[in-house]
This record gives sequence, structure tokens and C-alpha cells, in this order.
Amino acid sequence: MTEFDGVVPALAHALGNRGYTTLTPVQKSVLAAELGQSDALVSAQTGSGKTVAFGLAMAPALLAGADRLGHSPAPLALVVAPTRELALQVRRELEWLYENAGATVASCVGGMDMRTERRVLERGAHIVVGTPGRLCDHIKRGSFITSDLKAVVLDEADEMLDMGFRDELETILDAAPAERRTLMFSATVPRSIATLAKRYQRDAVRIATKEEQLPHVDIEYRALIAPSYQRENAIINVLRFYEAKNALVFCATRATVNHMTSRLNNRGFSVVALSGELSQNERTHALQAMRDGRARVCVATDVAARGIDLPNLDLVIHADIPKNREMLLHRSGRTGRAGRKGVCTLIVANNARKRTQRLLENANVDATWARPPSVDEILRRDRDRVLADPSLSDPLSDDEKAFARQLLDLH
Repeated sequence: MTEFDGVVPALAHALGNRGYTTLTPVQKSVLAAELGQSDALVSAQTGSGKTVAFGLAMAPALLAGADRLGHSPAPLALVVAPTRELALQVRRELEWLYENAGATVASCVGGMDMRTERRVLERGAHIVVGTPGRLCDHIKRGSFITSDLKAVVLDEADEMLDMGFRDELETILDAAPAERRTLMFSATVPRSIATLAKRYQRDAVRIATKEEQLPHVDIEYRALIAPSYQRENAIINVLRFYEAKNALVFCATRATVNHMTSRLNNRGFSVVALSGELSQNERTHALQAMRDGRARVCVATDVAARGIDLPNLDLVIHADIPKNREMLLHRSGRTGRAGRKGVCTLIVANNARKRTQRLLENANVDATWARPPSVDEILRRDRDRVLADPSLSDPLSDDEKAFARQLLDLH
């Protein structure tokens, strides 16, 4: 028996090459023998390994006992995601996972050249990953043939319904064969998701791992009380105190995003903005700047930040209090992913304290209440970081000791 029980050999080999030694709880759950090839409604938070989970789950249906996939005139599997960024991220994950299986993975997303996508589909793709609107366009124009689909995955299904994609999802699911496997992954399961599952899934098994029943156990929540007129200073102090490699600041409106971005830029932070007014090219450049270290802070609205993946995101700041439990968990879930620790801070005005307490209680989140970091606390944290630098723990050479003595004599 191996750590990859239930995984088809080609994908198990890919996992090993990627450095996997064991599977996450959600990945194990979708491979459980008792589940078989049943439909499933899975509670899975961002960062739980759900992309690999549904990649593993649909492999037996796609490969049908073969080691590799042969040419397929029409797609065998479809993954629907709420945003371009998430869809392209999912495609990248499935490409390495299915590389040894010989799969061709194509994407169909808004903002990209539709003619190029159509040519890729005509050449043959085993797995298609796309956004609801663009997929509907291809289906209506006949460039996406759905008749051979063996598996359909809805990733972040609750997000797609929140974004108003119900009609598009129903069009896509109605076009797929009745005899298919349907997997729905959702961070939350409100009534709208349960209704969609009841209509389009057959006796679906509800999966909620013990890990998923806890709200982001790898995230430290802090609620920081500050007067409204001190909100911006509080955000700046939080950023300075934690000095996170990547930080995400959530604002309620585009105007607030632009104002906060300008303020942080003036204070010397390397910052980018994400809001609905940006073009796809501008969004891509902003995210790439965060990934390669040219920017450390991203200021964003909720809609603009949906589906983004920043692997080194250590800090999330709610400049404006989320409207509901789902928004809080979605925002906060951008950090504390895949076993990494993260910090989530809420900047709470004095008159919003009771509302924030109710929100946290409803989300089953235990937050530490405090004041924003003071100047003295930030300076102490800076000194601690300097003293903890590995370069200072190495033994000094004679020349370095002599130089240190010179500095002390001068000062």
C-alpha cells in the first residue's frame, strides 16, 4: 500500500515528481473506495488541494483503465471556474498532473482570442477549463462539442452563483450528456448550491472533511479597533509590523482601492491595484508583479480578487468589513493555504464593533481583539527581525570583529 492509494499510475507518478508524499484530506476523500464514481458535492476551501483532488477523481473515467489517453475528437472532461485567473491556474495544475497520461488541456476564458481557442478545440483537447460566459459562447457556436463529456467539475460553485452565472451554468450542464459524473466544489453550501446540486447531480455524496469543517485553522485572525479617521494609518502600521512577503488589502469600492493604492505608494510601499476597471493585460501584469517580488502589496475589490492565487500571501487586511460570513471566509482564505500559516486582520471602526463581533461569531472565527501596532511595537519588531537574520548568527571573522570595534569606537 502507498500514500497514493486509489490514484491511477500515471497521475501517481506525476505526484511523486512534484514532491508529494501524501494527499490532503479533501484529496483522500474524493478517492475513497465507498465513493466510487458517484457524483459529489464537496466543501473545499481555497488552498485545500481541491484542484488536484478533482483531477485525481475524474482520471478513472477519462483513462478507462488505459495508461495513456489517445486522440480524442471531442473533450472528455470540463472544469468550470468563476474567473480567468482561476481557470488558467487550474489549467496549469492539470497540465502537470496529466502530463504522463498524455492529456491535452485547453482553456476557454473571456479576454482571450476566441478564434485561437476554437482552433485548439478543433485539434482535440481531452480536458477543457473555462469560465461560464466563454464556454456558453463556444457551445452556442458549435466549437465546443459536449457529447463525449464523461466528467464535469464546477470549481468554486458558490462564487459563480454569487457572480450571477446561474443561467450560464444551467446552459452548460443542460448541454452535457445525462450519463456523466458531476463534481461540485464549494467553500460554502448555501441553499442556492443545494438546489443546483439537486437538479444536476444524481444522488450526490456530500463530502465535508474534518479539516474543512474548521474555518481556516492555519489563519490567525485579529480584529483591530481604530477610529475611522485613523483607518489608513492603522493599515500602514499593520503592513509595517508584519512586513509580509505578499499582502492583500480588501476595499469595498474601486474609488477606495485607488485612494489606498495612492496613499501606500506615497508611503514607499511597492503596491499594485486590482479593480474592475483594469484590462485583462493590466490585471495579469499586476499579479505577475506580486509573484516575482516587484510588488509586495495588492489593494483589491472583492470581485477583482476572485480566483487569484498568490502562493506567498502571508497577510490579508480587511480595510472595509465584509458584508457576510461567506465574504469573510473567501477573502481570508487567500492566505493560510496548503499548510502555510497566515494572518488576517480586520480594521474595525468604533461604531462597527458589535456588527463585526456578530460576523465573526456567525463564521465561527475566534479573533484576537486589539489596537493597531504602535510605532514602538513596529520598531521592536524591526529590531527582532534584524537580530533574527541568519547572517548575524554566523561566527565573525577577525577582520569583521576589528571593523565592529572601529564602529563602536566611533559611536
